[in-house]
Amino acid sequence: MAEAIVTTPAVRRHHAAAAAVTDLLRFSPAFTVGLVLLLATLAFTLLSFLSPYDPTDRHVVPADIGPSLVHPLGTTSLGQDLFWIMTFAVRNSLIVAGLAVVIGRSIAVVLGSFLGYTGGTVDRFLSSVTDSFIVIPRLPLLILVAAILKGTLGLPALALLIGLLDWAWPSKRYRSQVLTLREETFTQTAAFSGMRPITVILREHVPFLVPFILADAITGFLYAIGMEITLSILGLTDLAVPTLGTTIYWANYYQALLSGKLWWLIAPVAASILMVVGFYQLSTSLSRYLDPRTRARALAGRAAAA
Repeated sequence: MAEAIVTTPAVRRHHAAAAAVTDLLRFSPAFTVGLVLLLATLAFTLLSFLSPYDPTDRHVVPADIGPSLVHPLGTTSLGQDLFWIMTFAVRNSLIVAGLAVVIGRSIAVVLGSFLGYTGGTVDRFLSSVTDSFIVIPRLPLLILVAAILKGTLGLPALALLIGLLDWAWPSKRYRSQVLTLREETFTQTAAFSGMRPITVILREHVPFLVPFILADAITGFLYAIGMEITLSILGLTDLAVPTLGTTIYWANYYQALLSGKLWWLIAPVAASILMVVGFYQLSTSLSRYLDPRTRARALAGRAAAA
């Protein structure tokens, strides 16, 4: 007699996630393009651990040499190999974006889930506070705070600053989702069984939020990378640490465009564009995949084709 196959909820979620990724790869060219660009970016950052130079070293190679077999992306006026500097720059920009996303989305999940489940006066008050954060122009505020902290804004502080200003919109989305889940039978059953509110949120609601958190996290990466580049170009971050923004800053400082050293500008700009395109393709494809109407049309199209 064949043995029954017993699966746990964790195993079922793993299979569902694998099926979703397979479905996206098969039917969403945008997701495939974004995933390839993201994997290429991650592979490029891993090369930074093999660099023969420290990112703070200067005048270790001849300055202002164009791209060649020895120096694939050329060298800078600071006597640095631009290829190896770019590996550190991309890695550090991703670290800033990753930390900012973790900080911002953690606040959004906790606050949005709590407000959506509890409701009442606390919900109305904190929702008003959230709405206030939404209407505040974030870029001028970031520039103001960064200008006050100029010279001391390292990678962790920069990530914290960006993350603390990027939680309001996602929290509203999570709150609306939990408001719907709160009326479901399984939520009421859990509450009547004596389960504490925090346990209900973590066990019953957060798993439903995971797909939306992933889509929002990708959007958060786009925002954080853009803010890091903007603040660094303005010279408001730690310029000794190579990032995409500080690389562009030093290229402008040494007038790379006017002196014909275009490779110094092209490398960070091209890397920024490829990263933004990759994350954007992932974000849009996931948003379409999570939209029930889009999925229904896709299923109808497959049924008609079959």
